[in-house]
Amino acid sequence: MTKLRTLKVALLGCGNVGAQVARILIDDADMLASRAGARLELAGIAVRNLDAPREVELPRGLFTTDAETLIKDADLVIELMGGIEPARTLILTAMQNGACVVTGNKALVAKDGPTLHEEADKAGVQLSYEAAVAGAIPILRPIRDSLSGDRITRVLGIVNGTTNFILDQMDSTGAQFSDALAEAQRLGYAEADPTADVEGYDAASKAAILASLSFHTRFSLDDVYCEGISNVTAADIAAAKDAGFVIKLLAIAEKLGAEGTRTGTETGTETGANGATGVSVRVHPTLLPREHPLAAVRGAFNAVFIEAENAGELMFYGQGAGGKPTASAVMGDLVSAARSIVLGGPGRAETTTGQVTALPVTAAVTSYYIGLDVADQPGVLARIAQLFAEHGVSIEIMRQTIHRDADSKVESAELRIVTHRASEAALAATVEAVKGLDVINSVTSVLRVEGV
Repeated sequence: MTKLRTLKVALLGCGNVGAQVARILIDDADMLASRAGARLELAGIAVRNLDAPREVELPRGLFTTDAETLIKDADLVIELMGGIEPARTLILTAMQNGACVVTGNKALVAKDGPTLHEEADKAGVQLSYEAAVAGAIPILRPIRDSLSGDRITRVLGIVNGTTNFILDQMDSTGAQFSDALAEAQRLGYAEADPTADVEGYDAASKAAILASLSFHTRFSLDDVYCEGISNVTAADIAAAKDAGFVIKLLAIAEKLGAEGTRTGTETGTETGANGATGVSVRVHPTLLPREHPLAAVRGAFNAVFIEAENAGELMFYGQGAGGKPTASAVMGDLVSAARSIVLGGPGRAETTTGQVTALPVTAAVTSYYIGLDVADQPGVLARIAQLFAEHGVSIEIMRQTIHRDADSKVESAELRIVTHRASEAALAATVEAVKGLDVINSVTSVLRVEGV
């Protein structure tokens, strides 16, 4: 029997995910060797604190605080430290030394992906980051490899489990945002400081990565319009439910151009505002029809919905976070990188075949859901409808509920409007014009709508 070569693996970071990766490397060594074609030897684990508690009991001799020395002789480096520095410097050094790198660092890849890929190309090594988006869900490799012979036109993703849990709680129990957030924190889905999740920053990093792979152009975090869920109210959730919608925080990347239009759920390239051509990348709370596949994604799960010219509609669903699920994605990348070393081929390169323009959010084409508190008097609906028409925005659904103030006996009406698809710029201008009408008491909510 041919003796397998041994590849040294350096692990940077030993948090929830890193501890599970170390466990798999030790416990499943024989299985991994048979699949990779080489034995994967865990050479060491670089950590900041040698005495910090770990979820998994690991040999103390594996730990070191000297990450620079650890990566010098490594064939494969797994970076799970998080943050920009020193992770960036260590990854660049590892690649310059000829090591393939696997990382789950979404913030770093979104911020500085071009530099990392350029260095990987120069060194002829593989850079992989499946774990950076949607945890255990295999989504980046299918986009990069399985759909490489197709044209992706749009990606819609629920890529943050914390916000999906919060919105699902609000939808299923009627809870206010603050109460749903507190429950997410109690269960460990949300951090003590949940800003990165609830304000959409985490999802925005993942949106940049998805857009880069889907449209073969390097997009950065600066190219992503970002809006979180902290202003979504229980009243918004209830009104959406009454109209047959559910609210999700979506990461959206779609091709806009002059080649054609999308009708309903058919795939194709949609015409951008004023003929704009490029890719719109954005993150924001979104109303989805309850029959849309993404509407059924509950709790802290993730899902990514893809539309492609030939494949049509595809959806990938699974656990988006957690030590074991994310470690699964890391190990998939690790085995793939090990195979490339064993076979002697070049590292799997990112395919940036073109430079598609990153469009501002004003170029996006979408629908709006608008909540209005208005005076209940004759002619109000006609004035609102006329104003919408003047801005080139067509109303698809309008619902009215009458409210009577018990003390003053004054009646007002709550209007909930869903528009047909129009440019973001036209919709925003319409909302601003509506605010100026003397029959409008307040604009209570403005949310975007997809899937109609």
